[in-house]
Amino acid sequence: MSPEIIAQLAPRGMLRAGINLSNFLLVTGRDEHGSPQGVAPDMARAVAERLGVSLRLVPYSSPGLLADAAGTDAWDIGLIGAEPQRAEKIAFTAAYTEIEATYLVPAGSTISSIAEVDRPGVRIASTARAAYDLWLERNIKQATLLRAEGLDGALTLFTGEKLEALAGLRPRLLKDVEALPGARILDGQFSAVQQAIGTGRANEAGAAFLRDFVEEAKASGLVARLIEKHKVRGLSVAPAA
Repeated sequence: MSPEIIAQLAPRGMLRAGINLSNFLLVTGRDEHGSPQGVAPDMARAVAERLGVSLRLVPYSSPGLLADAAGTDAWDIGLIGAEPQRAEKIAFTAAYTEIEATYLVPAGSTISSIAEVDRPGVRIASTARAAYDLWLERNIKQATLLRAEGLDGALTLFTGEKLEALAGLRPRLLKDVEALPGARILDGQFSAVQQAIGTGRANEAGAAFLRDFVEEAKASGLVARLIEKHKVRGLSVAPAA
């Protein structure tokens, strides 16, 4: 392993990996010591093993907070959805997994397709600074985007204010729709959240190593095995870059 890569990704002799706790598909539990478990922590562990260093997980309650910490020397790699706004400070790999994002509409809604959501008078509840929320911020032109903190907060906003649509990851919406009689999840997707690994933009050698690592992890079946290990539904291996 190149000393330059080690110096960029593990300057303290350990790999500090930022983990987004709010992504319930990638962090599915905690061990007996309270450390996060799931596909993302295991991917970080695999990176550390390849580097030949120990691992320390650095948990964040939201992806926005993890992204905000880029450049502050709080983490060496971050496992987070790759979005253009975040890429201003973070050098991302290609995605290792994808998660479909779509809408839920309430009982009696006349909205029948994804395209019908972005219209005047439609109000969309979203989770502030989630990867799909950043996509909506860039792409919604006519509807009104309303944000809440956390997934539960977005659901409460949607039901409490009787909004026209709730944006979210399909696996979570499948859970939410069970508690909302007559509600429907729209077919298709408005976006696929690209879950990637990032490091500081100055870490060019480290970023190149991470890009190669992710492609190998997809091709070798590692990512698929981790999804199976943690019994995650709604998460798919991203295609080769």
